Order: sequence, then structure tokens, then C-alpha cells
Amino acid sequence: MKLTTVTHVSVDGVMQGLGGADEDRRGGFERGGWALPLFEDDNEAVTFVNQVFQRADAFLFGRRTYEIFARSWGSVEWRASVGIDLGSHPIAGALNSHPKYVASTTLTEARWADTTVLSGDVATAISELKAKPAGELQVHGSGALIRWLLDNQLVDEITLFVCPVVIGQGTRLFPDTGPDIALDLAESRAFPKGITIQVYRPAGRPQYATN
Repeated sequence: MKLTTVTHVSVDGVMQGLGGADEDRRGGFERGGWALPLFEDDNEAVTFVNQVFQRADAFLFGRRTYEIFARSWGSVEWRASVGIDLGSHPIAGALNSHPKYVASTTLTEARWADTTVLSGDVATAISELKAKPAGELQVHGSGALIRWLLDNQLVDEITLFVCPVVIGQGTRLFPDTGPDIALDLAESRAFPKGITIQVYRPAGRPQYATN
């Protein structure tokens, strides 16, 4: 399977708490729910997000993102409260009908159906998933996991939804210092309300100018 990371980021690179005010308040983060208003009036962007989820054959999460998704998309009560029908909603349908994997050494009980916890040799386990003959293994959110996957050269494709907003605080996708990675642009698209999508493929290390 092709391993694809899918991340919503602000222009200043923030990925924390995009879905709701109380989704992730680590570090005193007070600006949660910043992405949803940007998608509300952009049907083209929403359609594209739905299509991304429908491409998936399996999902891979870090523990924190898994728990956020499980108590929302995986919760019958939450879906009922927001009027989501499991049979017709493209995101809820995909998440609840495909296998889910969680890379965690601390999660002992996965309550969301069809979940496997990867707690031993995670690199080998993910490599075995990638070795399956076809399909797409998607990573949503899960910033720490994404950085680890990139460090271990396990990412085939990076999809970024860049939202037209500067958040000014919160966890960034990439830290101030870290490994350097060259990227080949595979796709680029702009949506009517200013959201852009960039799809990249890792291409080794960058080249630097020399004097």
C-alpha cells in the first residue's frame, strides 16, 4: 500500500486543534476549530476532502489523533448529535468500514471497531502494511507520527491542505530544527475560498547552493 499523509495546516504551519474549540488544548492552545469555518462555504474543497477519505484502504494514526477521531467519527452518539448518517457520509463511512492502525506504546484498549494497535516494532509493522499489493494507507493529523515516518523514510506521498489563516500559536507540522527533505510536486490546486492543496513526494535530501 502507498502510505499517504494528509494534513491541514495554517499558513504559519499550525496543525493543532483544527476541528473544534476543545479538540486539543495542549500548551494552553486557545484557537481551536480554526479550519472548519474555512471549509463551510467551499463545496469544492469539501468534495476533495471527501474523495481523499474514500481513496483509503486503511488508516494509520498516532494515539492522540486516534482518540480524537474515535470519540467523534467513531461515536454513535456524536454522529447522531451532528446528524451524520454512517451509510451516506463519505468520511464517517470510510473511517468506520476500513481497518485502523494505531502506533502507540501506551494504548492498551482500542474501543473503536476494527482497530489494531502497533506497539512493538512499529517500523517493521508499517513496512509489512506497505508491502501489501495495492491500496492506500492514510495518516490523518498525527504530527509526531508523520515526523517519525519521514525520518524512517516510510512516507510515499504528502498531502497538505493549506488554509488561508495565520494562527500565531500551536503545534506546527515541522519543528524549528529537524531533518531536511527534498520534495517533488505531484499536484497543486487552489479552491475558491483560498484553501490550496499541495501533493508532494519525498525525493531524498535537498541540494544546496555552494560558493
